[in-house]
Order: sequence, then structure tokens, then C-alpha cells
Amino acid sequence: MVASTKELRRSRDKRIVAGICGGLSEFFGISVFWFRLALVILLIPGGLPGLVPYAILWIVIPKER
Repeated sequence: MVASTKELRRSRDKRIVAGICGGLSEFFGISVFWFRLALVILLIPGGLPGLVPYAILWIVIPKER
């Protein structure tokens, strides 16, 4: 039996800016809508609570091959 391993990658198909939300949705198997909604909610109180984690993930998560 071969175990399938998921890799966290930035999505090419479900991307608007960098593919972070799309990559997270593919990795966790949750609709991309929920990750984008969470990002928008984090951007409301001045931007930094949403921009900082997004920028860090943009740097850390590699592109999809």
C-alpha cells in the first residue's frame, strides 16, 4: 500500500495574487472561499493581521511545479 503524500504548494489554477489561498485549499481539502474569507476578515482591522501572514506564506510556500 502506497501512502499518498500531499505537498503544500502555491496553486496555479486557483490563484488571484500569489496562489496562497488556493494552495491551502488544495492541501486541506477545504473550499478556497473559506481561506479568502478569512484573509479578508484579517485585512479589515488595518491590514497587518492579514498582510503579514500572507507575505510570510508567500515566501515560505514553494510554487506548484
